[in-house]
Amino acid sequence: MSGTTHGKGANSANTGTSDGGTEAARNIAGPTPILELRGVTRLHGEGAREVRALDDVSLSVYPGEFIAVMGPSGSGKSTLLNLAGGLDSPDAGAVLVEGSPLAGQTTKALAELRRRSVGYVFQDFNLLPGLTAAENVAFPLELDGWARRAAFTAAQAALEECGIAELAGRRPEDMSGGQAQRVAIARALVGPRTLLLADEPTGALDSNTGSAILELLRDRADRGAAVVLVTHESRFAAWADHTVYLRDGKISGVTGPSDPATLLTTGSNATGTGA
Repeated sequence: MSGTTHGKGANSANTGTSDGGTEAARNIAGPTPILELRGVTRLHGEGAREVRALDDVSLSVYPGEFIAVMGPSGSGKSTLLNLAGGLDSPDAGAVLVEGSPLAGQTTKALAELRRRSVGYVFQDFNLLPGLTAAENVAFPLELDGWARRAAFTAAQAALEECGIAELAGRRPEDMSGGQAQRVAIARALVGPRTLLLADEPTGALDSNTGSAILELLRDRADRGAAVVLVTHESRFAAWADHTVYLRDGKISGVTGPSDPATLLTTGSNATGTGA
């Protein structure tokens, strides 16, 4: 597909290939995307077993923009997040975070990028079992050189923001699935992250708590971060500026904030404003 979609305010999400004039104008006057995928392809397997997890996908997410990604299982949603966070590398195309290509960066440089700029919420939480909630949330800040007191102050603030300050001294084995997920979300929100990547962050939460977490992600976008949310639920995608629909590794549609459910009912023919 080709075209440009426009988000809330002056921000915009670009999928596919824009016309030259629009792209040139954005390069001169517009902000640099916090996340940009340029013709990204990711292959799994070889020969007859080769699967294109992503197939020539282009996507730009700008400061203050909240993008939801939907699609059936196996459509490439988690692969997209792994590439965006530098956890995987494409077979073709380029991934840029804050204008810098991830290709060629050392393992150390990618780890620093994730600690400082990228907050990632995993489906399986990835909390360190021997650490308390506060220690898990403070850990990436301490790795990045923060003083212990400052890191724990920020961690406590993030736990309070997620409504779980009382879990600060509790270890993952003593938490419910929903509590562990909220700690993982607090860890993603802590510090000055400019890119938040959330892979089904509401999967272990009840509907009220899930909505509260989406409100937190929306608030971070409104304060200037770029947010990419993978979800199966259109009611959560409705918090986003745009919903991108993946099918068979390709972007098959884009909608605005009021109609993500149309992507599920109309399939690959769904398009949004200007898409």
